[in-house]
Amino acid sequence: MLFDLYLVYSSLLAAALIVFIITFGLPFFTGAPFAVSSRFKIKKMMALVNELAQVSKKVMAVDVGSGDGRIVIALAQSGFVAVGLEINPFLVWYSRLKIKRAKMSEQAKIKHVNYWQEDFSQYDVVVLFGVFYIMEKLEKKLLSELKPGAIVICNHFFFPSWVPARQEGDVFIYQKLARVDGEKK
Repeated sequence: MLFDLYLVYSSLLAAALIVFIITFGLPFFTGAPFAVSSRFKIKKMMALVNELAQVSKKVMAVDVGSGDGRIVIALAQSGFVAVGLEINPFLVWYSRLKIKRAKMSEQAKIKHVNYWQEDFSQYDVVVLFGVFYIMEKLEKKLLSELKPGAIVICNHFFFPSWVPARQEGDVFIYQKLARVDGEKK
């Protein structure tokens, strides 16, 4: 009896550990781990986005690795069509719940997707809180896929080659020009 109880608890613990590793460990290998942006930082980024982008219901904004959805909700509240890209199924579920509670379901969506598989050509504004080891690869992807005039706002980490149009502390603002040196005409 005691052994059976031990076996049940051990099995439950092993299952919980596997779920935790899949949902929170996988992003270490496919992108960046979940990190919370402070309310102050989100407010600062939204002020910059609103200042630089022409806000309208047609402007598409995306949060790369959207975590708990707080930036997606802030983008939607600012008037953008907001999309979050998140690989962690638990965070996708939680974000969708927060969006529903905020009554932003018409303006904000969360996609359960690996953002390396996403085509960024539809987005006018990109917000991200990456990590140093993905920034070079992500920079190349965004430069090749974003349309001219698109704005990228990076929280804390910067792109190694792309020169920021502006910097506010550890927030880096980039704008995709019509042609970047090194691109084909």
